[in-house]
Amino acid sequence: MRGALHVANDTPFGLASGICTTSLKHASHFRRHAQAGMVMVNTPTAGVDYHVPFGGTKRSSLGQREQGSYAREFFTNVKTSYVRP
Repeated sequence: MRGALHVANDTPFGLASGICTTSLKHASHFRRHAQAGMVMVNTPTAGVDYHVPFGGTKRSSLGQREQGSYAREFFTNVKTSYVRP
């Protein structure tokens, strides 16, 4: 497990990482400690559902996440306004 986690984290990039395992203990440890914006267990690391946030860490990040609930923040500017009648 430590070897797989080291290989996954030993890069300046962090868009996605994944592991194949039958151990829930190893899967949970990898998910918590992988330095990536998207972590997959027993699934391909390419492609995500449209309703989930998309984005990476380290040099794979450009700031805000895209898609999902973060899309509003990514594509808009928040403005607070007060109007008194």
